[in-house]
Amino acid sequence: MKRFSNLFLVSLLSGATTLGAYKLLFENEGLFSKSKSIVTLADSSNLKNVSLSSEGTDFTVAADKAVHTVVHVKNVSRITVSNPIMDFFYGYRGGQQQEQVGTGSGVIISEDGYIVTNNHVIKDAQEIEITLNNKKTYKAKLVGTDSKMDIALLKIDAEDKLPYSTFADSDTVKVGEWVLAVGNPYNLTSTVTAGIVSAKARNLDTNGMQSFIQTDAAVNPGNSGGALVNTRGDLIGINTMISSQTGSYIGYSFAVPSNITRKIIEDIMEFGNVQRGILGVEGAELNGTISKDLGIKETQGFYVKKVSKNSGAEKAGLTKGDVIVKLDSQTISSYAELSGYINTKRPNDKIQVTFIRLGKTQVVPVVLTKNDLSTTEFKGIELENIEGADKKKFHIDYGVKIKDIKNEKLNNYIGDLNGGIILSIDNVKTTDIETASKIISNKDENQSVQIEMITNKGQIIRLII
Repeated sequence: MKRFSNLFLVSLLSGATTLGAYKLLFENEGLFSKSKSIVTLADSSNLKNVSLSSEGTDFTVAADKAVHTVVHVKNVSRITVSNPIMDFFYGYRGGQQQEQVGTGSGVIISEDGYIVTNNHVIKDAQEIEITLNNKKTYKAKLVGTDSKMDIALLKIDAEDKLPYSTFADSDTVKVGEWVLAVGNPYNLTSTVTAGIVSAKARNLDTNGMQSFIQTDAAVNPGNSGGALVNTRGDLIGINTMISSQTGSYIGYSFAVPSNITRKIIEDIMEFGNVQRGILGVEGAELNGTISKDLGIKETQGFYVKKVSKNSGAEKAGLTKGDVIVKLDSQTISSYAELSGYINTKRPNDKIQVTFIRLGKTQVVPVVLTKNDLSTTEFKGIELENIEGADKKKFHIDYGVKIKDIKNEKLNNYIGDLNGGIILSIDNVKTTDIETASKIISNKDENQSVQIEMITNKGQIIRLII
């Protein structure tokens, strides 16, 4: 009887336990009831979404802030078109005026109506019309341009204070950071696209700008001059070009960093032109192959092949063989990073240059010199920047001038060559001393090069020297 009572008691407790567990786990608010999530790791307010989905990132505030500062830019030019048949048979010397219209984008940068855009958006314009996001239109005045960096500054006179974009520090932008591109592609106003920063200090081997911010945000024709902003809606770049085989977005877009843009427009507003300083070194960025050929251990940095005379670099004691690894706090591992940082500075600015010489790291202060005072030499030919008088005389807008010839092999041609203008070296345009120096730095002194130039008598010739 006692054994039966114990057995009954165990059965009763077992049933009660089963019933209690069922109610706890499955009924109503039980752990596995239908009203409960299967897994709860922590309070959702403490979780951080690190995926690439837009679920955890809100672009609405940045987009709303940016669209009101981005404008539509209309470029109107007029050309005279003649009919050669009418000219020939009837002696007609008139011609029809044809209007050409180009469009792009711009960014308001002050409440009183200053607007930044790309130089190529307003190039050759006879009239510039600005349409704001509220559909109001204004005639714009061209304040100044920098064709090298593809930046232009416009001004409109509006009756009210305008919303404007604030500049962010583009040096602090990180690869992988979310960005928005805002512009007017295909005349579609106030278009916003999102992407991430794919790379910084991107060198596209253009003749001017060498330090782009690369992003995969969709940018199409008409976006040029528009804003690239961070998730706070602050300006980090001016959209300038796309990488595409069709002319429309298929891959990456590129923007002039805000730090460079800001420096250019401040120069234009204060001085009327761009004040460009130079470090005074020529060379090449390092990689494994180049370092092996040079017999050095460093595989990152800028290798100095030559120091310009009377430059800040020469006065500071930099010499051939030094490897520049940092400018101020900016790490330098490529030519694009070096030129990009220098382009944010002016003549007489002092920067701290960190370099490696014979395995030892040193730091020296260098005062930047003015770019238009710079010269360079190659194969016994001393070159300098051309002036306005040269452009007018030879009907050109780029090139470098032959200042002096010390190459004995060219003695018979000095009369024609001195004062002539070199247009290209090995089919690469020599837009100015800086680009010429870069081309030359990649050539060996014993390597033959082809030069296209205009002699001082105005003849276009090609030489191999």
